Amino acid sequence: MQASLPDIPRADVLIIGAGLAGLSAALSLPATLRVVLLSKGPLSACASAWAQGGIAAVLDANDSLEAHVQDTLNAGAGHCRPEAVRAILAQAPDAMAWLCAHGVPFTRNADGSLHLTREGGHGQRRIAHAADCTGHAVHGALLQACRQRPHLTLVENATALELLTAADGRCAGALVQQADGMLLHWAAGHTVLASGGLGRLYSHTTNPEGSSGDGVAMAWRAGCAVEDLEFLQFHPTALQIGGHSVGLVTEALRGEGALLRLPDGQRFMPAYDARAELAPRDIVARAIASEMARHGLDHVLLDIRHRPRAWLDAHFPGVTALCAAHGLDLATQAIPVAPCMHYACGGVRANVDGSTGVAGLSAIGEVACTGLHGANRLASNSLLECVVTGRAAGARIGTLAPSTNGQYAPQPQATAAAAAEADHRILVALQQLMQTQVGLVRQRQGLEQAVAQLDAWRRALPLGAASSLPLRNRLDTAWLIASAALQRGHSLGAHARSDAPLNAQ
Repeated sequence: MQASLPDIPRADVLIIGAGLAGLSAALSLPATLRVVLLSKGPLSACASAWAQGGIAAVLDANDSLEAHVQDTLNAGAGHCRPEAVRAILAQAPDAMAWLCAHGVPFTRNADGSLHLTREGGHGQRRIAHAADCTGHAVHGALLQACRQRPHLTLVENATALELLTAADGRCAGALVQQADGMLLHWAAGHTVLASGGLGRLYSHTTNPEGSSGDGVAMAWRAGCAVEDLEFLQFHPTALQIGGHSVGLVTEALRGEGALLRLPDGQRFMPAYDARAELAPRDIVARAIASEMARHGLDHVLLDIRHRPRAWLDAHFPGVTALCAAHGLDLATQAIPVAPCMHYACGGVRANVDGSTGVAGLSAIGEVACTGLHGANRLASNSLLECVVTGRAAGARIGTLAPSTNGQYAPQPQATAAAAAEADHRILVALQQLMQTQVGLVRQRQGLEQAVAQLDAWRRALPLGAASSLPLRNRLDTAWLIASAALQRGHSLGAHARSDAPLNAQ
């Protein structure tokens, strides 16, 4: 069922975010609960739906859970929580079976088995996919399933700005803003934070418009611990047109043999890592950035011309169409790519079942930090984490008696004022500051400047003003990231400090 916000009754469970994690949680809750899912924008505009690569799972007889665990720990630079890694990866086959049961159209071999590809950091082929549009296929199937459940209500263009807490510290719902600016106190027995990532804090990102880090800030102010925010993964290969990123070029291309080259055709990745193009993302991204700086380039080239056009059209229709839209032919041209802000490895500290340090509040998906990714996410583990933690959170919440908080209907508040022009100027300056000083490679002086400037902007915002909450959420999250990066004085995984040696991998 889909409705506008004022028409919705009280919620037993309020899910903030309608991406893969939020949908998985909703579908795992009992039909006896009244569940509301809020989407910050249109339901299709989430990072999950944009994901290209696939879902990592041990499904081949030549593969093993131990190998998948070791690849994840290696990519995470030894910073993962091993118990969380094992718990999540062990559930991958069941998660895949659950998705297949919901009709996800995964790419299959001639014998009907799932086709598995390989991506950087993986020692085996273990990436199940739907061509190169896996996120769209998975999100679409689960969204359709949610629409068929009468106890689930999906709400578009509704932005959570602040978590509501009771006198005992329990989360009691959220302050939600509609598209028309009206604010509602939305009470809920249990709140699930599935708000996604924070790429829009940067001027160059693969993330959709709504990925602005609100969830991290809201949870932090509500009393949750946050961790590993310095580990931001820059995808090595975003398509570059006119010096700007226009779309993601999946890592699976390199898994199928695509090579990175300089404009003169020379390969460079073998000089950086024995795994060459199949090294983990942080290594590949820094290598590309280094070559761009050394040669004064705004991009390098990704070359998969050894594959025939029919094969590319069948396996990578999304990337082929993206390139064609910009006048490029993937079958006959090496395409221009460069690193771009892509994924937050850290976030709100949460257990595998989504539970946090605040009663009544769960965190799942990219907004959460379960310890799976460590200092650098292994490719295609993120969609898996969304499904596993979403299902686990739904199952856990379903065993709890609904809180009496859910009895109270939301109360309308005054319409929030539109963002002032000054706020917009600060937002643009914030994105540029993060891009230059808290980007792919950092150093102490730049981080100190970023922390000071972000703190000054934060202190200048009026306290208690609902109209300032959208900007405050961005500033708080950006300040937390920059502060974490400044405090970690050595390089590790995706956190690279030019004033400290890079970790060896």
